[in-house]
Amino acid sequence: MYGSATIFDRQTDRQTDRQTDRQTDRQSIIRLIQYVFGFAFVKLSDIATISRGGSFQKKDFCEDGVPCIHYGQIYTRYGVHTDKTIQFISEATAKKQKKAVTNDIIMAVTSENVEDVCKSVAWLGADEVAVSGHTAIIHHNQNAKYLSYFFHTTMFFTQKRTLAHGTKVIEVTPDKLYDIIIPLPTLEEQERIVSILDRFDAICNDLTSGLPAEIEARQKQYEYYRDKLLTF
Repeated sequence: MYGSATIFDRQTDRQTDRQTDRQTDRQSIIRLIQYVFGFAFVKLSDIATISRGGSFQKKDFCEDGVPCIHYGQIYTRYGVHTDKTIQFISEATAKKQKKAVTNDIIMAVTSENVEDVCKSVAWLGADEVAVSGHTAIIHHNQNAKYLSYFFHTTMFFTQKRTLAHGTKVIEVTPDKLYDIIIPLPTLEEQERIVSILDRFDAICNDLTSGLPAEIEARQKQYEYYRDKLLTF
């Protein structure tokens, strides 16, 4: 019995080593393509792992405690990124939950319509944040804002439509997201693109920066350039 367990452990270790080697080789190929062409088309599976959220509900909210993000709030209360939450849950409840860490993308995968499903927010806070159910937690090695901006583009919308299912409630199975194709420039170029989109985002969402008509015009301009900057 002991010998069989040892053999199994060794086989598992070898499989893990082979998977790590393949992932390392894939990252090297991506960097080479980026160096030659400036960007590479990659699958989300090439740069990220995906896990499902936890199980807490709105009734678990409290005034102070562990920061948390509920999937419903991603649609109504959060933008492309955030470093603070609007709600908390108790330490006891948080111990049973799934967590996102700094730079993770939190995506709501259940909605009432196709347009809203898969809305995402990049978590930039210093501490872990508890994440509710009906979400996908995307852990990656890229610029978090860049990915979150991409998940708001027409290119992503076209792909997510093919993954969505349901009638009254629209869902996307988290594992299906691995096949999403992303145009991926170098980290330096991602940062440059993000800095441009951040400026547009600030103008479009700050009522003190201009009149409503100007804000509306800037919003359309922002959406146009967002899609252009994130399409290669």
